[in-house]
Amino acid sequence: MALFDKSDSAQLVVLSLLAERAGYGYQLTKDAAARSNGALRLTPGVLYPMLKALEAEGLITSSWEEIKAEGSPLDETGRRRKWYRISPKGRKKLEQRIAAHRAYTALIDTFLGARPQGERP
Repeated sequence: MALFDKSDSAQLVVLSLLAERAGYGYQLTKDAAARSNGALRLTPGVLYPMLKALEAEGLITSSWEEIKAEGSPLDETGRRRKWYRISPKGRKKLEQRIAAHRAYTALIDTFLGARPQGERP
């Protein structure tokens, strides 16, 4: 399982997930793991500071929601969950990042070329 550090790739993954739907931290970690068949893991120590930085840059927005357990009394307070959404500025940045990533991948592919299986460089 690959661990993400504070990298452009991790931000690209998070912005891509938030472009599909709003999410909260734990859900983002689960979605990244599920999408990658467990190969990617966004740790809390990386994810939450990154979300804070993305919000400070105006690329995402957040709001709090109170979650109550089923059957709890109406006057009982529940736990709070912070939801994140991509902003219009974040969508534009994501489009730029995707284009740059694809261009970079295409450039590197020109050096790798197709080799028959088992052939060494």
